[in-house]
Amino acid sequence: MHTNFLLVLNCNCAAGGQSLANKLRSLSSEGFVQLLSAIFSIVQVHLQQAAEVKKIVQWIMRNLDGNISPDDRNPVVQHGGSVDLSQEKDYDVTSRVSNTVTRTPTKLPLFQGKTNDMSSINSIKNIRADVLRESTEAVFAACDAAHGRWAKLLGVRAALHPKLRLQEFLIIYNITEEFIAATEKVGGRLGYNIRGILQQQSKQFVEYQHSVRMAKIKAVLDQETWIAVDVPEEFQAIVLSLSSTDFPVNGMEMPSNDNNSKLSEDGVSTSQESAHSTENNVENSNGTSTTSNENKVESTSQTENSVAGHVRPVAQTIVLGGVGYHMVNCGLILLKMLSEYVDISKCLPSLSFEVVQRVVEILKHFNTRTCQLVLGAGAMQVSGLKSITSKHLALASQIISFVHSLIPDIRRVLFLKIPEARKHLLMSELDRVTQDYKVHRDEIHTKLVQIMRERLLANLRKLPQIVESWNGPDDNDSQPSLFAKAVTKEVTYLHRILSQILLEVDLQAIFRQVVQIFHSHITEAFSKLEVSSPQAKNRLCRDVQHILVCIRKLPAQNFSSEPVRNYGLLDEFLAEKFGTKVDE
Repeated sequence: MHTNFLLVLNCNCAAGGQSLANKLRSLSSEGFVQLLSAIFSIVQVHLQQAAEVKKIVQWIMRNLDGNISPDDRNPVVQHGGSVDLSQEKDYDVTSRVSNTVTRTPTKLPLFQGKTNDMSSINSIKNIRADVLRESTEAVFAACDAAHGRWAKLLGVRAALHPKLRLQEFLIIYNITEEFIAATEKVGGRLGYNIRGILQQQSKQFVEYQHSVRMAKIKAVLDQETWIAVDVPEEFQAIVLSLSSTDFPVNGMEMPSNDNNSKLSEDGVSTSQESAHSTENNVENSNGTSTTSNENKVESTSQTENSVAGHVRPVAQTIVLGGVGYHMVNCGLILLKMLSEYVDISKCLPSLSFEVVQRVVEILKHFNTRTCQLVLGAGAMQVSGLKSITSKHLALASQIISFVHSLIPDIRRVLFLKIPEARKHLLMSELDRVTQDYKVHRDEIHTKLVQIMRERLLANLRKLPQIVESWNGPDDNDSQPSLFAKAVTKEVTYLHRILSQILLEVDLQAIFRQVVQIFHSHITEAFSKLEVSSPQAKNRLCRDVQHILVCIRKLPAQNFSSEPVRNYGLLDEFLAEKFGTKVDE
């Protein structure tokens, strides 16, 4: 090898080695790539020269004696080489040495006057085999040395590469892959050492990127106030791209190894660009109830996102599979992160298995922590919420439902590069995560039903005291009682809040249970009342009718087989006690 070439590559030279290492670390990513490109060019020139010398030697040795058998004409393969460059046409080699070789006879006897002697022929064979083997080993040794120096260059910056953006790391990864392929082609053998180092740095890149995202999502969740945000169109584009395998998730083009290529990554900082809404929560008088009709929950998010002076289109929901989901800030950030994991998997397909494992981990954490913050009321401690309202629960349900619906697309895209033999384990992991999200969503809905049940029971405990005033002779009030008004107002409020956020199918599931609870609990309570005066009976009849009118409006489709909507025990009580009914 040329002396200058060795000096360029040798990072651990005795004189000034530490200074050189520091200079390499201080280079920008683009500067380091330019250095690698320059070294690549130098290595390529010298290795091509070495390969040419090898071919010339092979040409000369093949023409030493024309009586050598065909099997002896390929000593490269005989002595462990995997690439036989002697199969190329001899014209180019001959032209380079024509001034010396073509003046000699075509057959060049090594021992003049003794070429017919068997021992001389055997000597020629042995010498030729040794020369060809050594020439092959010399070229491979040159390639192996180049691998070692390149690996040292990567090793000096091992702590920096995991922290690069994906496009920056990918440029270094790709130029290293090209370098390995080019040198392996010349050397005829695989460079296991440099391939191992490249794979190791790739794994470190994936692990570091994952740790950064885990730390970020933990912080974002703890700061989440669970209010609805508008959805910029780039997030809708991510969802659309996940359903297609024809183009990158973030529209990211594969980076070029051109020295003039710009190292940049288009990204969206959802915490800065997503519009935030505000929500005013008023604590209940007891400080614990979460669905009192005194809680006024209003969304005031009308902020527009702008970039470079242009207004970015936003939407109130993000559409997946034809269904619109309301989003909160942490949901958008999780979506962005998932798209980044998909990008890493596409760009580093050899690490797709590891990427899926990291996706499973972040999905598990998001689900678990969301449950702790909303269902477990942890957000009251970490983000300063005064209470967990029905709207908070509904938005949490939307986020969980969205991710639950998104997981199949994530799995399909991530599994494209994973061997079939390794898919089974990952599929079972993702199936468990998917089931956990479904269970979480159902628990949120159960909690909403439970809250309404608790509010109803709280009002029912006040009913006997209210009924005592009905038997008075001066009770001529024609309005429903305070009990009936309170019950219908609270359930109407819950319906209004949830209908603004939840999907229709979820509303149906929740209010079927609410209607069932109303029928059973109110009928049982009314049946135990002692009403004797006509005034009291009229008041009770008005209350039942007023409550049934409210029940008829609730979305509880297919609650009963009766033609009357949401028909139940309270209807039967009204018919039995008063001989009347409430129609649609």
